[in-house]
Amino acid sequence: MPYPENTPTPDDLPGLSPQEIAGLPVDLLAILQREIDERLKRDKVAKSRLDAAMTVRYAARAAEERQAQAKDTGTVRFDDGDFTVVAELPKRVEWDQSKLAAMVERIRAAGDDPAEYVDIAFKVPERKYAAWPDAIRQGFEPARTVKIGALKVEIRPQGGDA
Repeated sequence: MPYPENTPTPDDLPGLSPQEIAGLPVDLLAILQREIDERLKRDKVAKSRLDAAMTVRYAARAAEERQAQAKDTGTVRFDDGDFTVVAELPKRVEWDQSKLAAMVERIRAAGDDPAEYVDIAFKVPERKYAAWPDAIRQGFEPARTVKIGALKVEIRPQGGDA
């Protein structure tokens, strides 16, 4: 069904309130949702390509700058024409959990407080929690808080897979 020329487009949505958008016909909401999803996919591909091109253009120069500064990671700056390029190579540290647990036990056995050296956190996967017998679950219940995530709504044509 064609819409009037004043029908909102995805570009108009930032200027509309959620209440105004919610009042639009469901078929228009479905069209807007599809158009925005397509834009996001296209923009994600464009961003990926641009990031790859920046890597091709600047990775070697950034590595040289980091080497000159005796840095394996971090941020370096250098000029390209009238522009300053800021190249960041983040450090991502991962810790072997079983080895850390062993170290925590050694620290505790030596009479020190491991909390002075490491952050200790416990997690219970929800899948495991749901499989526990009631008696065990009840013991853990006071330590459990359930937070609700954001509602996600997708509009699809009836009888269609699209």
